[in-house]
Amino acid sequence: MGRQTSKTLDDLDRKLLDLLQQDAGRSLDQLGETIGLSPSAVQRRLARYRSSGLITKDVAVLDPAAMPGTVLACVLVTLERESKRHHSSFQDRMRAAPNVQQCYDLAGQWDYLAMIVASSMAHCRAVVSELFMDAPNVKRFDTLFVFDTIKRGLNIPLR
Repeated sequence: MGRQTSKTLDDLDRKLLDLLQQDAGRSLDQLGETIGLSPSAVQRRLARYRSSGLITKDVAVLDPAAMPGTVLACVLVTLERESKRHHSSFQDRMRAAPNVQQCYDLAGQWDYLAMIVASSMAHCRAVVSELFMDAPNVKRFDTLFVFDTIKRGLNIPLR
């Protein structure tokens, strides 16, 4: 089955997906009661979302503030060479690095934004050094440490 698009989502899909983005741990009964569907109808929709690739996985989101010593940093990166092979190599390295929470390909003066999580400032320095300072094809990078999280999430507005 191909990817499901927003054009194929009805109002119940949008309501259900909004609820799942807020808390995917709710039971089928709770979800169904909230949007007016039976648990089995909710289960069929969830199966459709997964098979179409709309839902890629369910995860537990940990609060960095609740983990003592956790350090977050944004790293802006410019590559030395701009070939498809060089970008692919950098992207593979970011995907493989467990301390990279997120990585985005950017337009503008920077090529990438990587969100780094580490257990301490010293650990963060080592991770940044390994990933960017000692890495091939990185022309320039700038590390910005996160003082406080104002908003965190990955929700996609559906209404």
